[in-house]
Amino acid sequence: MTRYLLRQLSLLLVTLFLLTVLSFSLGYWFPGDALVNLSGVQTLDSALYQQVASSRGFDSNILVQYFRYLSHLLQGDWGVSLQDGTPVWNEVKARFPATMELAVLASILALMLGIPMGIISALNLGRWPDRFLMGLSLSAYSIPVFWLAQLFILVFAVNLQWFPIAGQINPLYNIEPVTGSIVLDLARADHPAKSAALVDVLRHLLLPLLVLAVMPATLLARLTRAAMHDVLRRNYIKSARAKGLTASQVIFKHAVPNTMQSVTRDLGVIFSFLITNTMITEVIFSWPGLGSWLIRSIYERDYPVMQAGLLTLAALILLVNVLLNLLHAWRYPQIRQELYANA
Repeated sequence: MTRYLLRQLSLLLVTLFLLTVLSFSLGYWFPGDALVNLSGVQTLDSALYQQVASSRGFDSNILVQYFRYLSHLLQGDWGVSLQDGTPVWNEVKARFPATMELAVLASILALMLGIPMGIISALNLGRWPDRFLMGLSLSAYSIPVFWLAQLFILVFAVNLQWFPIAGQINPLYNIEPVTGSIVLDLARADHPAKSAALVDVLRHLLLPLLVLAVMPATLLARLTRAAMHDVLRRNYIKSARAKGLTASQVIFKHAVPNTMQSVTRDLGVIFSFLITNTMITEVIFSWPGLGSWLIRSIYERDYPVMQAGLLTLAALILLVNVLLNLLHAWRYPQIRQELYANA
């Protein structure tokens, strides 16, 4: 396990290094002045421009510029926005919790829906529950997330008026944004109508969570069904049945834990898809997270924001994948021994 851990950490560091190289290179690939693209500083004051150029290493070679860029990243100096001059790092800190709030809650919802669907399908292979659930999952997976979001808004927000269309909470509640996560901000707030505010938060959360959870839930259902079907044909399952164990004991003590072995391995890929869909969902539901901020910066050609958003989201996906690989190797040592015996 130690050697595998070191290998995963090495992979993480190397990939993070490549991400910073790509982010730094974008400053030169974008049109305009590379110094402005990297720092966001726009000024007609030649003395100030020379000061920024010197601090960023632009009076030296490109290798020095990269290490200065890396130094600024580590110090929390990610430049300023070209549109409003706000520090990019402050915006990242303010918006990242809102994105994680959606991603984590949608992941939990997808796990709660997708895994039971896959298990039920595998236990009823070829019968109507299997055909119905797999048909439903295939149909749901085929629907683009932006179209599904618009459909949900039209039906549940506009026609039925069950849920609000956009935002995190009704502004009348006046919850001060501190962490960026509306659930955490509400939990720490001393508000006289906290119960009503919580209901309003849940109403704002439900539609974007459902939209986000559909795609990963359908993937999990199909992966779980395939893995469960394979496990149910194994000899140890037949042996457990021959020993007289009940059906529930065979399924929940033997089949399901071994099914999760294959499913856990693919959770990182599913999380990557979910983060991609989060960006679209944030725009449609006006959720103040990194995704909507990044997409807005693309339209506005705000290059420092684009670099920061891409670097943050890519690093998040990478970190989650590495953590899931470590969890998979720790939980299922036999897989580590089979696949990484020479690691």
